[in-house]
Amino acid sequence: MTRLIAGAPSPLGASYDGKGVNFALFSVHAERVELCLFDDKGTERRLPLTSRSGDIWHGYLPDAHPGLRYGYRVYGPWDPAKGHRFNPAKLLIDPCAHRVDGYLPDNPVLHGGWDTPDPRDSAGVAPVSVVVDLGYDWEDDAPPATSWGNSVIYEAHVKGLTCLHPAIPEAQRGTYRALGHPVMINYLKQLGITALELLPVAHFADEPRLQRMGLSNYWGYNPLALFALNPRYAASPETALKEFRDAVKALHAAGIEVILDVVLNHSAEIDLEGPTVSLRGIDNSSYYWIREDGDYHNWTGCGNTLNLSQPGVVELARQCLRFWVDECHVDGFRFDLASVMGRTPEFRQDAPLFTAIHADPVLSKVKLIAEPWDIGPGGYQVGNFPAPFAEWNDHFRDAARRFWLQQNLSLGELATRFAASSDVFKRNGRLPSASVNLITAHDGFTLRDCVCFNEKHNEANGEENRDGTNNNHSNNHGIEGLGGSFDVTERRRASVHALMTTLLLSQGTPMLLAGDEHGHSQHGNNNAYCQDNALTWLDWEKANSGLTAFTAALIHLRQRIPALIRDAWWQEGDGNVRWLGQDAQPLSAEAWQHGVKRMQILLSDRWLITFNGTQDVADIVLPSGEWHAVPPFAGEDNPVTMTIWHGPAHGVCVFERSTA
Repeated sequence: MTRLIAGAPSPLGASYDGKGVNFALFSVHAERVELCLFDDKGTERRLPLTSRSGDIWHGYLPDAHPGLRYGYRVYGPWDPAKGHRFNPAKLLIDPCAHRVDGYLPDNPVLHGGWDTPDPRDSAGVAPVSVVVDLGYDWEDDAPPATSWGNSVIYEAHVKGLTCLHPAIPEAQRGTYRALGHPVMINYLKQLGITALELLPVAHFADEPRLQRMGLSNYWGYNPLALFALNPRYAASPETALKEFRDAVKALHAAGIEVILDVVLNHSAEIDLEGPTVSLRGIDNSSYYWIREDGDYHNWTGCGNTLNLSQPGVVELARQCLRFWVDECHVDGFRFDLASVMGRTPEFRQDAPLFTAIHADPVLSKVKLIAEPWDIGPGGYQVGNFPAPFAEWNDHFRDAARRFWLQQNLSLGELATRFAASSDVFKRNGRLPSASVNLITAHDGFTLRDCVCFNEKHNEANGEENRDGTNNNHSNNHGIEGLGGSFDVTERRRASVHALMTTLLLSQGTPMLLAGDEHGHSQHGNNNAYCQDNALTWLDWEKANSGLTAFTAALIHLRQRIPALIRDAWWQEGDGNVRWLGQDAQPLSAEAWQHGVKRMQILLSDRWLITFNGTQDVADIVLPSGEWHAVPPFAGEDNPVTMTIWHGPAHGVCVFERSTA
């Protein structure tokens, strides 16, 4: 291990082949690159990477082994006006490292300098990359390959989901291992979800300002190393990859897919006052969108924006996604602030990264879900992503909340959202599943808080309650907070049931926020990104078992209704859907826009969903035939047939047509 030989330019990162390690680093403007090796005492040895193929610097180190700690020092121009901020005094993480050791502290030694390069050496303070052996016995693991039409997504945080679960061994709570524990898998199966969507698990850092306030980044949307698992959720950094793979394998064996939330839009280097620990020092002007004055375009609100129109950065992103699919067997991705992925800098459906994903024989076949906006010019792109992307549908979220909680939405608008927002997604060959329907997500109120709070209460975040949206479309039912009389509690329960029914029995792909089926509350905090505590952790001992059973019954009911699982657009007269008024007659044009907010939806000529969105009890005449309420609205052995539903205020019910 005394010298580097030429090696190969692909794949990026550090690759162990059983005999040595190949190193490959992308940098367009670097003039010299040093591979820095560290022994157990932290002593540094520098080896020049002298081989270059195009914009890839590479070298092979014979006899190197997994566990080798390394980093880079990159030399090049210091010209901030042109975006060049090379500073070899700063030790840099490999962007493609499969393991990173060390914490990213709020330390001025890590800063690269503003107008002039900071001369202080950051080795000893900066985290280091570690070579990993990617070998693993997957046995007979196979992806569940659940069709989009049958998919029900469950968005969860690795730690928050299980760290308070009393039936999971204490040492495993809040970890990757807990995701694959039989107790957790049995719960997910009984609930009926088909895909577990995890908030970011790639190695992330705590922003300096959070550290100064004694807080941490809980959600994980501050990526430091996109190819490495975050060790916070593992017994040790050395075992993180195995623990995660074990969990994926166990979930797959139970028929549950794993979708990862990935952040391909900015990095933990934040703005120019942030640390220089990786991309900024490797090639700032290539990895980031740079303004004419040399500062960053901050289209993410996080200080910087990745330039995913640059071929080398596109390839890095493609290889990152392939790593998670090939080496960790994940089944898909949810992309945070995904409009950045299509910027050229204007948003384009044929942007380089979209084209690369579509052309990739593996990535084009996994589930791809976009959060279809960023905060830059033209950043709101709901409905405009190319196939095979699905998208979070905020139109559905807002419509459901407005109809049930504020009573200021027409039946026509609700029906459009119920029918997978065909006005938004029925184009370019896209299917109803492209609409990922949600009432809540990690970002915003929980479902319980939607019916208990009119205002956000984010004081604990240290930003004087300025953070988080003010546009929640919520309704506290007369009292701000979780308390209230029996009447208030019952009205809240009815609203929760109505919202949950609308979500799980609408056309499109439903996404359920973990804990909503428990009645979990964050006490009005609608931006709990920095709250790693009991505010965000699910308290399984206080879970509302009745609501959990209600949710599970709805999910299982959904799987019985062909109109919801066929993933085909509803057409007039095709038998999939009929829209009826409270008198069981087709709705008039006037009723669609200005009628009383009561409606019946007949699906597959067999299942009838009745909505009373008013504050008054109402008799709703059911269509001809014999109908009986189905679970969770009646018992399995319910013998009662009905012709009129006595609909409570803000009430819902589902009936099945009796057969001879």
